[in-house]
Amino acid sequence: MSIRTYEADLFESSRGRLEAIAYRLLGSAGDAEDAVQDAYLRWHAADRERIETPEAWLTKVLTNLCLNRLTSARARRETYVGQWLPEPVLAGDRMLGPADTAEQRESVSIAVLTLMERLSPNERVVYVLREAFGYAHREIAEILDLTESNCQQIHRRAKQHLTADRARTQVDAAAARKVVEEFLAAALSGDTEPLVRLLTADAVSVADGGARVPARRSPVIGALGIARYLRGLFRPSPAKRAHAGGSVALHAAAVNGGPAVVVAVGERIAGVICLDATPDGVGALHLQVNPDKLERITRQWAAAGPHRPLAQLW
Repeated sequence: MSIRTYEADLFESSRGRLEAIAYRLLGSAGDAEDAVQDAYLRWHAADRERIETPEAWLTKVLTNLCLNRLTSARARRETYVGQWLPEPVLAGDRMLGPADTAEQRESVSIAVLTLMERLSPNERVVYVLREAFGYAHREIAEILDLTESNCQQIHRRAKQHLTADRARTQVDAAAARKVVEEFLAAALSGDTEPLVRLLTADAVSVADGGARVPARRSPVIGALGIARYLRGLFRPSPAKRAHAGGSVALHAAAVNGGPAVVVAVGERIAGVICLDATPDGVGALHLQVNPDKLERITRQWAAAGPHRPLAQLW
């Protein structure tokens, strides 16, 4: 094996881990792939004889690339039309990374990725590297050029921001499907009462259309308000069928480790509704309908087919 081949293989052996880190930091699979490719270019151009620990070097380079992207992303999101939500990915996608512990699974959920938008870039890095990848505070401090005690303080702040109003619930595959089945049965009943019973009193619904497709631009708060909103959303009409471009199929799926409704028109994914299950009911709905953020999951969905829908609309 040539030196060049060995070094390329060494990077490829780290690619999955790097992509999983970048996805958690950026909330976008496309941006994560771009950041990892930039890290590869820097690896290729570096004097690798001076790199003692390639894994640590790559993680530091990738983290700095992601920090730069986070800074520019914050500026872009100030002018983003409507609500911003992360890009959803199906179960089995390597972007999800390790899922052995509750902390690892939690860190990639749509709910937590959305909450992480509240964190400063350094808080997000510390939280992700510590909770999802088990880095020691000493290692994270070296990556961010901070003191270890400062890193520990940042970690405590990040956890407080993310867990103050959130009850952790683990849902296995069977339970997740049941959540989706109950949700769809309530949403398609034509009545608000079944949905109100399914949702928590303080539930929140957020939709991301990215100015590409119609989507509510402000959150809907409260069980009754969300039930009325969903009743209108699922009510059939010729205009909705024409806008969708055909008959709409509703599927149960595991997305970012949690229960979700996949809205498909043929092999195209037109939307993903992620349901945040809590001990008291569904506490949040995240509706992703921005086509730019559905390209990857559409490819995944088509490759994993065929799929049997739970319901057909319009």
